[in-house]
Amino acid sequence: MQCLLNPLVEFEFYPRITGRHCKCKRVTEQHLRHVEKDVLIPKIMREKARERCSEQVQDFTKCCKDSGILMVVKCRKENSALKECLTAYYNDPAFYEECKMEYLKEREEFRKTGIPTKKRLQKLPTSM
Repeated sequence: MQCLLNPLVEFEFYPRITGRHCKCKRVTEQHLRHVEKDVLIPKIMREKARERCSEQVQDFTKCCKDSGILMVVKCRKENSALKECLTAYYNDPAFYEECKMEYLKEREEFRKTGIPTKKRLQKLPTSM
């Protein structure tokens, strides 16, 4: 069977993985599975949005620590400001594309090296 994007490339069947997989680089590099779209990219979006809304996160955290049990009532203003900031990023298509490209870059690097990003960023122990 031929690839739809590149008719010169044949599909290849891998017995351990169900389905056919294309060798065409454009398909394999840009295609996202549901778990990537629905879980992994939104996780990156949450982390980056919290970094970018750090002022609102700090204000809300401080208010919660100071208010104790009454934080639900006393911190409404800070909570709504934080929600507004985070929602603005979550609904921004450019921000989604930025996080998607970051994920694809990490995935490509993992496929080349076999080492997850977390472990790659940790300092390697020095030998004596």
